[in-house]
Amino acid sequence: MTDLTSDRPVSFVDGWCATDLGDHRPCRGTYEWYPYESLPPLAADRFDGGFGWLGGLGPADPERVALLDGVSAALAGTGMQLPADFTAFHTSARCHGALDEVSVTACWTDVSGPLPSPVEPGARLVRFLRDQQDCVLWYLYLRPSGESFVVASPLDFEDLPEWDEADGAADLSAAIARCAPTFEEFAYRFWVENRLWFAVHGEGPPSEPALAEYLAHYTGTAEAASPGPVAG
Repeated sequence: MTDLTSDRPVSFVDGWCATDLGDHRPCRGTYEWYPYESLPPLAADRFDGGFGWLGGLGPADPERVALLDGVSAALAGTGMQLPADFTAFHTSARCHGALDEVSVTACWTDVSGPLPSPVEPGARLVRFLRDQQDCVLWYLYLRPSGESFVVASPLDFEDLPEWDEADGAADLSAAIARCAPTFEEFAYRFWVENRLWFAVHGEGPPSEPALAEYLAHYTGTAEAASPGPVAG
């Protein structure tokens, strides 16, 4: 069982939940967990919070600004705040639906208020993306220390009674995987992989440099899948 009285940060497994990339990266179901270290490395200097790879942020959407202001207000007094890249993306009129538009499994943006972490005192989760059938949900994970990163889980932490530990979920932390160090890195990898899926499933070799570079990591070497907390 997770010790909820401990002040030590919980350690999560690192993994990437996604679908196949054709023969280059097989998938046994709708989703698969892949070892994080098997993924193509991303250049950190690509991510400056401006989302240039999407053509830039453009003007903000007032309704989206109000939504994110509400999440920020709910975090007031906790010592935690939303990362700038997360807020910029989700308030951008031109960017906030970009992940929905490319998703091959009909994932959709669904920003929640701050949800208490069931495995770490004081920490919060902010859901921002979910599979259409809730096979997997993605969250921003916030710690009082100021650390934040992206996690994925098959659990909806807004409806935890359904996942009562007493009914068999022995350790909820085992059902949470750390999948990106920053929101922008998550968004980029999700955006590239989903667009690449269309390329390898009938559109032909990708001509865009970013997609071709990503696929080159797998060319000739199909990565083996790894068991993880999500089945789909």
